Amino acid sequence: IPDQNSTELIEKFKPFSDHLSQVLGVPVRYVPARDYQASVEMFRNGDVQLAWFGGLTGVQARAAVPGASAIAQGAADPTYYSYFIANASTGLEKSDDFPMGIEDLAFTFGSESSTSGRLMPEHFIREATGKAPSDFFSKPVSFSGSHDKTCELVASGQFQAGVVNYKVYDRRVAEGTTDPNVVRVIWQTPQFADYNWTAHPSLDATFGAGFTMKLQKAMTDISDPALLAALPREKLIPASNAEFEGIREVAVQLGMLR
Repeated sequence: IPDQNSTELIEKFKPFSDHLSQVLGVPVRYVPARDYQASVEMFRNGDVQLAWFGGLTGVQARAAVPGASAIAQGAADPTYYSYFIANASTGLEKSDDFPMGIEDLAFTFGSESSTSGRLMPEHFIREATGKAPSDFFSKPVSFSGSHDKTCELVASGQFQAGVVNYKVYDRRVAEGTTDPNVVRVIWQTPQFADYNWTAHPSLDATFGAGFTMKLQKAMTDISDPALLAALPREKLIPASNAEFEGIREVAVQLGMLR
């Protein structure tokens, strides 16, 4: 999924795909997706056989392709979370409680299909307020398309508040592209399962029985930080479809999965 700036993803994933080619002995090529739903459609159509999905897009893709399986995830992904952020001009400070003060602000989610930028934040908004975002916020909510864009829009003041995945925000602060004194974290959500590598069932048919297991091992054996930086994760661990059942249930409740 294009959760970060697409041009950066192309550069970051080439070493990752080159490594898998070398270890597996088959050609592996990174294919960028136009947006979150395009990544699901590419997987559904068999145009990609291995995809780095968010929790929601992974659930959607596996529902669309019987036999598809989550095979790997970052060590941090079973305990993922989001940051609600606000421009410092709002005067909002970090709180342990849901920030009710955002209700009259111009607010943006990330992509409409993002787990950490929309699905789970909407779930937590409904849980805290008893209202859908369209009823809780006094102004129409927006969708920026990516976590990077959300950070940029809140920094510029075009939107006063938003929600992003914590890894993108922390990365931007570390590299100096987001000033935490301008774009403040005002609330950290509860944890949820998120990103995952999902394998298409055609892999074994194409490359032989047991190939998916071989692929899982190749991925979880990666220890080079330069390769893992593409995700970015410190380590990959095994994953299973069952770990994302909670995400599937929330998606069904919110009408984002049939």
